[in-house]
Amino acid sequence: MKKSYYYFLLTLFIAATSFIVVDTWKVDKAHAEVVFEVTHLGISEVSGHFKDFDIEIQTNKEDFTDAVFKFSAKVASIDTRVKMRDDHLKSPDFFDAEKYPSIDFVSTAVKKKGKDELEVTGNLTMHGITKEVKLEVKYNGMVENAMNKKMTAGFKADGKIKRSDFNIGAKFPPPMISDEVEIEINGEFTR
Repeated sequence: MKKSYYYFLLTLFIAATSFIVVDTWKVDKAHAEVVFEVTHLGISEVSGHFKDFDIEIQTNKEDFTDAVFKFSAKVASIDTRVKMRDDHLKSPDFFDAEKYPSIDFVSTAVKKKGKDELEVTGNLTMHGITKEVKLEVKYNGMVENAMNKKMTAGFKADGKIKRSDFNIGAKFPPPMISDEVEIEINGEFTR
């Protein structure tokens, strides 16, 4: 009797959860960017971006408070507009793109902070090291794109990390290149 009761409960649970629809939002790369910025010599800001990246959001809720944010960038796609600097950043002195080809982030928690503002906590893996980071995410709204007739949502994420936490550029002290790195991700996502 107990065995059939447990099977009944298990069947009921599976049936109930099968009706949960998870929306997957994919980044529109033509309308997205992944930018980073450091301070050089303590007097100027130098920025760059990753040309090859992917971002996905999975959610059940309209306000994205249950969302899972996933991000990946190819280190070899780094672009600071100076080839010599890009090649140096890809070398073992910094990212070591050959040994650690990607930078990955997966969220573990989302907290609503205000109207259209979320705090997203997750694990960032870079240079073979995983650390917990927090991103401030602004939800810019949702519209139907007139060109493709798809619902499109806009987000902007900001955060700060320390390159020393990931053992990147250890030979270059903060007076030369700031330890703190600012990150900004902007993007449109379609369902």
